[in-house]
Amino acid sequence: MQARLSSGVRQIRRSEEPPISAIQPIERASKIRAGIAFRLGAVVAMAAMNSLVKVAAEQGAPTFEIMFFRNFFAFIPILAYLGATRGFASLRTQRPMGHLVRATVGISGMFCGFAALGVLPLSQFTAITFAAPLIITALSAPILGEKVGLHRWAAVIIGFAGVLVMVHPDTAGVVGAGSFLALGQALGTAGAMLAIRQLGASEPGPTIVFYFTLAAVVVGAVGMIFVWVTPSPALLLTLVGCGLAGGVGQLLLTQAFKIAPAAVVAPFDYASLIVMGLIGYLFWGELPTLGVLVGAVLVVASGLYILLRETRGRTA
Repeated sequence: MQARLSSGVRQIRRSEEPPISAIQPIERASKIRAGIAFRLGAVVAMAAMNSLVKVAAEQGAPTFEIMFFRNFFAFIPILAYLGATRGFASLRTQRPMGHLVRATVGISGMFCGFAALGVLPLSQFTAITFAAPLIITALSAPILGEKVGLHRWAAVIIGFAGVLVMVHPDTAGVVGAGSFLALGQALGTAGAMLAIRQLGASEPGPTIVFYFTLAAVVVGAVGMIFVWVTPSPALLLTLVGCGLAGGVGQLLLTQAFKIAPAAVVAPFDYASLIVMGLIGYLFWGELPTLGVLVGAVLVVASGLYILLRETRGRTA
């Protein structure tokens, strides 16, 4: 009798437990929601960083000085993350030249971006930098040997037409120069992403972030020797905030792509257009022009179309 009762209890418990096939979709959905949350958190952190960079530039901080503080204080969240997860042994690398290439193109893009933020409205800067996925697609054929079909080339051409609408190719004005600097940021970001694709086969994401940040600190420190401006307490606080926000944003971005498919979280990057546009309006009274709006629609639509083609695994 006791054996039958125990058997019956076990059967009831088993019947109450969800089957494994039901648990897996739940776990996957939970990871996707977390990945989206991390990606949106990264958008907010990077928007805060860019806004603080703009404030620092408008207060007279040289670009090299901004770069140094942004990366030096980014080490605080980065080192805390490494210590709590992978440990510092993960910093060993067999690809020093790969890290050097990634750092060179990434730092060049960062310098251009920080210089552009000093003269461009936030919404225009953000929209132009979204040319990076288009540049990646255009360069993936000659650099990585990937096949890029007619549909993707068409999307790249339409996207670059949108960039031209926003840039207004007129180097006679400051705004024109700022637009080209923002395009330099997009080019540097694209080059960095291509380098990361090659490094990612053997190097963990936090390791790549660490060595890039270290290189940017060194370049910023050397450069600011020649342009140093002693910051006021308010400016110093702004520069420290740049670093903390940038470091947190990098870690959130890494975590988002670690736990959720890239095709799911990548489109949420375009939320930064809304966040940056709102910040620009609230704190600087900026309103995007018709040209910026039209160009942004073309660039975003082209980027999303390329992402859709890559998700489906097509090269046409």
